[in-house]
Amino acid sequence: MALILSLETSTPVCSVALHQNGVLLGVKEIDQPGAHSEQLIGLIEDLLKDSNLETSQLGAIAVSEGPGSYTGLRIGVSTAKGLAFAFGIPLLGVSTLAAQARGVGAELENDAVIVSMLDARRMEVYREIFDKDQNSIKFLEAEEINELSYSEFLDRGKVYFIGDAVDKVREIISNKNAVFIEKSISAVEVGEIAWLKYQKSEFEDLAYFTPNYLKEFKVLKSKKNPLLLS
Repeated sequence: MALILSLETSTPVCSVALHQNGVLLGVKEIDQPGAHSEQLIGLIEDLLKDSNLETSQLGAIAVSEGPGSYTGLRIGVSTAKGLAFAFGIPLLGVSTLAAQARGVGAELENDAVIVSMLDARRMEVYREIFDKDQNSIKFLEAEEINELSYSEFLDRGKVYFIGDAVDKVREIISNKNAVFIEKSISAVEVGEIAWLKYQKSEFEDLAYFTPNYLKEFKVLKSKKNPLLLS
């Protein structure tokens, strides 16, 4: 019987969830400045108390590993590693973009794809693309958005955009097959993936696990701007 505590701190929303064998037991979330550093531990304590559970009963800790907020990821991963070490239980790292993609839902068209994205700067985003079954088909990259972005998918079926970058992408991409979903990532989705990884024993090495800050990346050049060198 696996009781997994999941932490999501890669975005402004601080979120914790409890799953037992993949079944959600409870979730606590707060969206306010400083929540990650000031209230994460309190949210964990409150969630366990409301669920009538103790930290000693935990079977694993899961945490969103990024990309995302530098400060949020640092706090979340440090807390998760500390708890895993203290109680001698496994640590599960979950891609922020993979977890976010689960927020789209399960009943999608056969040709549908999911573009899970986080805002970077200007017209840049961090993104990963998934098929309707949540399998990654284009791995994590940072890229610059223009009106031709994702046309290879938009020309053949529905494309579901999800994440905090959808507002600016909606201003650039106009296509009948584009569906924009404004939904914050939650520890609930982190826990769902964590359960799948737990069953495969895909645990992290506590000594070497670090967040994916994605600080160094090569931005793909816009096809619109002829002044960019090839």
